[in-house]
Formats: sequence, structure tokens, C-alpha cells
Amino acid sequence: MTRIISGRAGSLALEVPDAGTRPTSDRVRESLFGALESADAVRSAAVLDLYAGSGALGLEALSRGAASVDLVEKAPRAAGVAQRNADRVVKSLGGGVARVHRTAVDAFLRAARGPFDLVLIDPPYDLGETELTTVLALLAPSLGADATVVIERSSRSPEPTMPDEIAIERSRKYGDTTLWWAGPA
Repeated sequence: MTRIISGRAGSLALEVPDAGTRPTSDRVRESLFGALESADAVRSAAVLDLYAGSGALGLEALSRGAASVDLVEKAPRAAGVAQRNADRVVKSLGGGVARVHRTAVDAFLRAARGPFDLVLIDPPYDLGETELTTVLALLAPSLGADATVVIERSSRSPEPTMPDEIAIERSRKYGDTTLWWAGPA
């Protein structure tokens, strides 16, 4: 079971797509959001969750005080789950802005209207490095001046290749998962 860990919708259960996604573990989400809150990167943020799956990452941010979240998921079944989860979280919060976009990440970014303050990128582990680099280049113009970008990948994956406009600041390994933190260069 996946759930919202903390915030105003804390412990609310979320649906998970039956196949094709890899939800971020509670342990990784708890560490990630503890660090994001310490950096004051969540409160009132415009959040973008790419490859959203169930929407758990973006909805966790909404529960913890983000101003809005855009969940981007191409797979129809996963996008349906993300929409139901978004509706459940918004209802639990008594309001909020959670938009689900059923489209490919690159198509969304070509038309994106940022700026986004916090971007959570959790692509399928089999997404190639070239495709990830393209996504990051498309993302760069939509970042706010002090944006935080977090990329979740398999620990076996190489460090993401960043476009000139985005710089990696640090990384943290959690077993089979590594988080790379980045921001505008």
C-alpha cells in the first residue's frame, strides 16, 4: 500500500497502478521530503511531477503545503489512478490545485507554462540516458530562478547528463535508488 506520509493529508491511502510503474518507497519519500522541507522547497511551491505514476510524489508535496501540482503521466491506466488519487487528496485537504496531464513528458514540456519551483522526475528505470537528457533540456526553460529538481534513478544508472542550464548539486543513494538534486546553473 502506498500512502501520503505527512502533511495535512498524512496517512491517506493511495491507489497504485497494477502494472508498469515502480512506486517510490516510503523510506525514500520520507527522506526526500524531509530534506525538501528543510530547504523550504515545498511550501507554496508550484510542483511538477514527471512520470507521475500514481502521483504519490507530487501529492505528497501538495499535502505538505505546495501551492499546486501538475502530474504528467502518459499511460492511460496510471493517469486514471493519478486522477483518482489527486481527487482524493484535494478532497482530504478541503481544496487545492492538482492537475493530471495524460500526455508524454516531452510533449508536455514543449508546451509547459512554468515557472516550476520543484520538479520531481521519477522515470522508468529503463528510460535511456539520451531520453532523460532531452527531457532535462526541455525542462530548463520552465524552471523558476531558485527551482529544485530531483531525479530518481536506479543506483546502477550513471549520473544524469545535464544541459548547460541545469547543474547537479548532490546525490544520495538509498539501496537500489539514487536521488540526484539539481537546480538552475
